[in-house]
Amino acid sequence: MVKVKRSEDIIKNSVSSFLVVVFCFYFLLFSFHTVFAQQFGISITPPHLEVIIKPGKSILIAYKIQNFGDPMIMKSNIYSFIPRGNQGDLEIKNSIEGPIRFELDNSDIAFDQPFFLNSKEDQQLLLRIRIPEGSPEGDYYYNFVTENVPSPAGQGFSYSQAKGRVGSNILITVTNSGRIDLKGKISIFDVLPRYKFNLFGKAYKLFDSGDVIPVILIAENKGKNLIKPNGDIVLRGNFGEKALYNVIPNSILAESQRQLSATPSAIINCDQGRKPFYCNKDSTLLISGFFLGKYDLSTTLSFGEGAPNIYSTVSFIALPIKFFIGISTIIIISLILIKSQKNKKQE
Repeated sequence: MVKVKRSEDIIKNSVSSFLVVVFCFYFLLFSFHTVFAQQFGISITPPHLEVIIKPGKSILIAYKIQNFGDPMIMKSNIYSFIPRGNQGDLEIKNSIEGPIRFELDNSDIAFDQPFFLNSKEDQQLLLRIRIPEGSPEGDYYYNFVTENVPSPAGQGFSYSQAKGRVGSNILITVTNSGRIDLKGKISIFDVLPRYKFNLFGKAYKLFDSGDVIPVILIAENKGKNLIKPNGDIVLRGNFGEKALYNVIPNSILAESQRQLSATPSAIINCDQGRKPFYCNKDSTLLISGFFLGKYDLSTTLSFGEGAPNIYSTVSFIALPIKFFIGISTIIIISLILIKSQKNKKQE
């Protein structure tokens, strides 16, 4: 009898546990909202706008906003920005500064007014830019931003929204005469060597023959209007070899610096294994090959029509350092072994 009662108790406890689990499952199922992740995929065209305009004039630009993600509520606005650092980064402010006036010519959409954009649909925004009479000459920089806004959750559902925004830079040059202030200079043109040493009061930059040569080129805009430097970087060796690399004409905003880029640049892998020394250095150009002897690098930049070309040069030395170290190590080890054998024979 005792065994039978114990079996009945075990069965009752198992049934009770099962009912508790089922109850908890249904409680969780009906007590919490279903959560959906929202995909954000918005583009804006044109993504970049440069305008030279006189005071008292206005222009109308048609922007196209396309939604490649889920349906969402959007809004648009204009913000001022300033350059930050020398890598082309921007600091977007929370307001609009300067004399330039903006408005949307759409009949049903205004700045900061939400509008709905379905999946795979687009919306045209007509942006009017007006330069009031008497506006000071110079550059004014803005960002036309479109972003999604939180939508109210439906009954029984909530949305984990991907917050995002897209923007189009608007670079406006205000001038009465049509003349542009082009004042550029080369701030830094140099190589980033593995080794440095001084000899007889002169500094030398040394690479191993198999190294990739990192080159850095930073230009500065000393004027009041944006510039786009064009030019090249030329490598010359002692044996008549020559290589030409084109500088990419990126915009440099007024009274700022920017590190330029050149092509074709070597492709390196900094993700696997032991990272080369140049992986942690920002560079304009990476030059690969086998180098031996003294090399000269030169660059010539043009900052626009009527502005003088700017020239700069730098040199470096490349030697098979690793090869010499390997040969020296082999010679030393060989001499030690030979000496050891001689001592054994003498004993």
